[in-house]
Amino acid sequence: QTGRIDKSYPTVCGHTGPVLDIDWCPHNDQVIASGSEDCTVMVWQIPENGLTLSLTEPVVVLEGHSKRVGIVAWHPTARNVLLSAGCDNAIIIWNVGTGEALINLDDMHVDMIYNVSWNRNGSLICTASKDKKVRVIDPRKQEIVAPHERTAESLRAIFLADGNIFTTGFSRMSERQLALWNPKNMEEPIALHEMDTSNGVLLPFYDPDTNIIYLCGKGDSSIRYFEITDESPYVHYLNTFSSKEPQRGMGFMPKRGLDVNKCEIARFFKLHERKCEPIIMTVPRKSDLFQDDLYPDTAGPEAALEAEEWFEGKNADPLLISLKHGYIPGKNRDLKVVKKNILDNKPAANKKSDLINAPKKAADASNAQNEAKLDEILKELKSIKDVISSQDERISKLEQQMAKIVD
Repeated sequence: QTGRIDKSYPTVCGHTGPVLDIDWCPHNDQVIASGSEDCTVMVWQIPENGLTLSLTEPVVVLEGHSKRVGIVAWHPTARNVLLSAGCDNAIIIWNVGTGEALINLDDMHVDMIYNVSWNRNGSLICTASKDKKVRVIDPRKQEIVAPHERTAESLRAIFLADGNIFTTGFSRMSERQLALWNPKNMEEPIALHEMDTSNGVLLPFYDPDTNIIYLCGKGDSSIRYFEITDESPYVHYLNTFSSKEPQRGMGFMPKRGLDVNKCEIARFFKLHERKCEPIIMTVPRKSDLFQDDLYPDTAGPEAALEAEEWFEGKNADPLLISLKHGYIPGKNRDLKVVKKNILDNKPAANKKSDLINAPKKAADASNAQNEAKLDEILKELKSIKDVISSQDERISKLEQQMAKIVD
């Protein structure tokens, strides 16, 4: 819904300091993570039909940073894995399902981290930092895979689907530039383009399905977009969308939220001083048929791995879905946090209490199993219903066709 909202409109307001970054969970459309100046990360479950009252209680509070948290990013393929980076120059990777910090990379960066990006299967991260270096890090091995010395400043670095890295920043002459890198050889960029001398940071938004990168400059009133290909010059300028008012920030709709019937390939949410405006990019096509080339199978909402599998070393590409009949959202699972008892790890002084707690633990475990089974059954039921309704439609169409033929 667009338009002015009421002054008393409910908000999510549990942090005690300004919120610096938010990220919607790719595997649950009701879950959002936020990082704040109060040094915490909070994970929120938004009610199914939106907020009716202000939300002050997060599902879980993740405490581990000693300074403000400026970056939060969900893992692209593993459920409940969340990365956060703070002004303490540390990156922490959390298992949100247990509320634990499982990986702490606190000695990789000597200066402020500008941004962090996961690769397509979530096995590596790349970071841009104030010390003018772009680092490629294997978080589970806790080692830098591709160190990189540079004199030009990169403010944003993101992974592309093919494993290359795209950066935006400034040259020595303070010109805005974009570059494409191969992480195996960070000496020279594959492509380097000088843009202009504006001082706004270029925010890159990448669509892995069409290989298009949209660059939104902070304070600019335009969005430039480029196609990344395997042929020289590798980064091809496509076009510029211009408007009158400058943008203070940008949001990007996931592919499965787009209207495939209108050939919509991107939707931005442009932040003005007092409003948020949707900007819709469409490809002009005369045909009403589904456009396969615009909509290859895209990453769906199902996680390919559980958090524990990823922490143990498994990797998996995103599970893809077709958008041929539009995206039909399934039922989102509630985010449940099972706090592990820290005291369990210490030698037990009193075995009697353990014996008393044992039946309770067993009951909890069986409850969790039952819930998981129920979830599976409900999912199966839903898919059967979907199949039946699509077959019904098909039958009614065939009947109409038969009637026409008979007539």
